[in-house]
Amino acid sequence: MEEQKIELKNINSFELKDIFDCGQCFRWNRQEDGSYTGIVGKNVLNIKKENGNIIIEGIGKDNFSKIVEEYFDLKRDYNQIKKELAQIDSNMKNSIQYGQGIRLLNQDLWETIISFIISANNNIPRIKGIIERLSQKYGDKITWNEKDYYTFPTPEQLKNVTVQEYRELGLGFRDKRVYETTQMILKKQVDLEKMRQNSNTFEIKEELLKLSGVGVKVADCILLFSDLKRLEVFPVDVWVRRVMNELYIKNSDETKVTTKQIEKIAKEKFGDLAGLAQQYLYYWKREG
Repeated sequence: MEEQKIELKNINSFELKDIFDCGQCFRWNRQEDGSYTGIVGKNVLNIKKENGNIIIEGIGKDNFSKIVEEYFDLKRDYNQIKKELAQIDSNMKNSIQYGQGIRLLNQDLWETIISFIISANNNIPRIKGIIERLSQKYGDKITWNEKDYYTFPTPEQLKNVTVQEYRELGLGFRDKRVYETTQMILKKQVDLEKMRQNSNTFEIKEELLKLSGVGVKVADCILLFSDLKRLEVFPVDVWVRRVMNELYIKNSDETKVTTKQIEKIAKEKFGDLAGLAQQYLYYWKREG
């Protein structure tokens, strides 16, 4: 483990609140000074913005420059994406202005699967608490600046954890689902590496849906927010249903709006950038 510090200059579309509070991740926490601290793999990172520059420091086993480039999706031209989406209509333009600093993180596939199974019918503070307790009990400890942090446990680290032990961590009805999914992945009934190598989004989604606790919405979140990074998927939750109905469908009874209706409009309007459009609309509706 070594302490590292890097600085990113002239980075566009990079606002900490927009990135970490838009619902895509659960292991980043805002500090009193406005910076955010999070755990990425076996590394603890603190990230802050000063004079337009991004300063990242922390401790870890991996090269921070490489992690940051991959994790924060720095090779993608977000300015060009926003320009394309903003031309679609005024709704899209307004939502982009609100969340102009959003970037989609390339999070570890395994961690994203378990995190979004835990997210089902749950709120963000509670999700974060469960993931933190799970990591404290079964992950590896990293100490930095006299504070202890914990890595997200690997499938092997969860191999012998029982349904009851998950329940004691506060997972509720998700305990059995996390147990079953972990066992399926350990037995390679669903192969994460093959999933990463597959270019067919539909086939990957079918594989994800085999996992216990993974329905259509959770599968779409995994596809969009993990290192699979399929920008064409459009996860639909309560907020997305609401904003799509208000802006485009205009049904007086929101509950009658189907996911298929929403997905059809998303595909027609946003095409291969539907996932990013979803994030701008979701964040604008929920936070704005």
